[in-house]
Amino acid sequence: MEENVINEMQKEAQNNGYFGIYGGQYIDEELKTEFNNIYSKFLELKNDESFQKELMDLLQHFSCRPTPVYFAKNLSEKSGCNIYLKREDLNHTGAHKINHCLGEALLAKKIGKKKVIAETGAGQHGVAMATAAALLGLECDIYMGEVDIQKAMPNVYRMKILGANIISVRHGQMTLKEAVDAAFEAYLNEYETALYAIGSVVGPHPFPSIVEYFQSVIGKESREQFINMTGGLPDCVIACVGGGSNSIGMFDGFIDDKEVKIYGVEPLGKGEKIGENAASLTYGREGVIHGFKCLLLQNEDNTVADAYSVASGLDYPGVGPKHCYLKDIGRVEYKTINDDEAIDAFYELSRTEGIIPALESSHAVAYGLKIAKENKGKKILISLSGRGDKDIEFVLKHYPREI
Repeated sequence: MEENVINEMQKEAQNNGYFGIYGGQYIDEELKTEFNNIYSKFLELKNDESFQKELMDLLQHFSCRPTPVYFAKNLSEKSGCNIYLKREDLNHTGAHKINHCLGEALLAKKIGKKKVIAETGAGQHGVAMATAAALLGLECDIYMGEVDIQKAMPNVYRMKILGANIISVRHGQMTLKEAVDAAFEAYLNEYETALYAIGSVVGPHPFPSIVEYFQSVIGKESREQFINMTGGLPDCVIACVGGGSNSIGMFDGFIDDKEVKIYGVEPLGKGEKIGENAASLTYGREGVIHGFKCLLLQNEDNTVADAYSVASGLDYPGVGPKHCYLKDIGRVEYKTINDDEAIDAFYELSRTEGIIPALESSHAVAYGLKIAKENKGKKILISLSGRGDKDIEFVLKHYPREI
């Protein structure tokens, strides 16, 4: 990888919305005008001191940033490695999603929108967006697949209490892809008064760049905290990848540190066959979904394939365009963890450290434990993107583990 390739990539994305061949705007001209106006306003606010101060105040005093980097002593002794966790699960609402939701809701308010429209898989993005909307006085519509509603009912209750309108999506697999389909369709009819507050670094330009900007706080904090704690950098950094927001936020802090290995962990689900997993970077082919180009899970006839993961927040058939580019240039290695391995890691972290992780985060923990077995003494930093409150009932019902 050439010097400063990441910086050049960022400039290119700002200019035309592409990361290499991925990204772009595969939408009609009317929406392009709207999205470009949103991006212009975002760039203006990004450099506005009063906007930055208001956002930072919300992150610090409402969401409780900075979240700590925690040395997992028990897990480290058991594994033979030094394992550290970036505790995004300690954010208000329980996951990293609040970072970009506060930013998007504040952006919506500044540009005069009355409503935010969002999709959600596991419900963490939905809860965070409902929270931000309530705080800033915006209407909020959340689209969620019926299958995911049943899997993450505690989050559905939270969204309703916060005043959000929950729209159940009951076609197709009734999971995250269909929720995004429905949210986009609704947004087409309301874009003059509403902002589609997308839940990851996906979608047409400028959404991947906007969400990444708000999530980059994870990596910035982590790098400084880790150096202060240990006197140096980690040997490797690990995060789960669905659409890819927590991971791209974490990776941003270390992308220019060539001595740090970076791993993105995708859900292998039930196996390697198309339809059994949601590992788009591993098994996907170049394609277009929801207005952008990425590595996409596809059937033999080039239609979008079903995606599956035990973690509802990861079961999306595509992935953020920057992740695709980072794979192509070799800066990030993308690995897979299956359902059983993620469930084992869920219980392992719970019973060893007293921290119940989200099933999404459990994929990153599982791969971290794999690395630890083969690399004794290494310093491993894992993004713990969310907590597992939403998953407890589902896990105990379908994957009980006796002590």
